[in-house]
Amino acid sequence: MRERSRQEWQKEKTARRDEAKARRQSAPTAADREARDLAGIVAGPQPSPWGEEPESSGGDTGKKDDGPA
Repeated sequence: MRERSRQEWQKEKTARRDEAKARRQSAPTAADREARDLAGIVAGPQPSPWGEEPESSGGDTGKKDDGPA
């Protein structure tokens, strides 16, 4: 009786494992999916939401500095 119940449980367990394996193989991989909150975003500088051009950082500002006043 105990042996038969163990064998049945083992068969059920094997069936569950096979089913899970098939489900994993048919599911899309993480590389195939794109996160919904990141859809359409590209790497690099993003355009300003206010439509303004970003100011240049550092460098020549076009003003001549004659030294201390």
